[in-house]
Amino acid sequence: MIAYAQLKGKPKEFLAATGLMVDEFQRLLPVFTDKLATFHPPDKTKKGKPRKHRAGAGSKGKLQTDEDKLLFILVYQKTYPLQTMLGLQFGISQPQSNYWIHLLLPVLRQTLAEMGLTPERNPEAAANSPLVAETAPDFLIDGTERRRQRPRDAKKQAEHYSGKKKTHTDKNILLASSHIRKVLYLSPTVVGKTHDKKVAD
Repeated sequence: MIAYAQLKGKPKEFLAATGLMVDEFQRLLPVFTDKLATFHPPDKTKKGKPRKHRAGAGSKGKLQTDEDKLLFILVYQKTYPLQTMLGLQFGISQPQSNYWIHLLLPVLRQTLAEMGLTPERNPEAAANSPLVAETAPDFLIDGTERRRQRPRDAKKQAEHYSGKKKTHTDKNILLASSHIRKVLYLSPTVVGKTHDKKVAD
């Protein structure tokens, strides 16, 4: 079972699982903890109703600490496994994986946005992005494809079929900096059949 207490002492494995170094994780953690408390106050249940018992009472879940919760959602974002596989990694069931993913993803998004770590989504504003301003003016641009479920509609099947990957995919274009190792711009998602240059243009 994956747990922060064990993984933090293994930098290579930690980076492979989360995409972050341990010190980068530690910088995220305080903001993530604050956002988690804002989204889900400790005096209320996950459904937003007042608690009848103090927080922490009752049966103990596997993701008890904020460190393990942040680790869980980062592993999901980095590796994008099936929920059943993610559950096996963290010692929880598939429904529990689904529950925690939907609960923690908005918290992670808000955390990254507050820290100015989210890539620009508007191409016209990319040049003036704070992330672009903190790096040298030589960038890397590349397309990234990820598998998706095969559409039922024949027209959509043809649009999403990537001859390069030999499967159905969605695609984005990334603008990144090798100096600060951050994604500066993320394009809108397009169908896998679209050529990288067309998206970039």
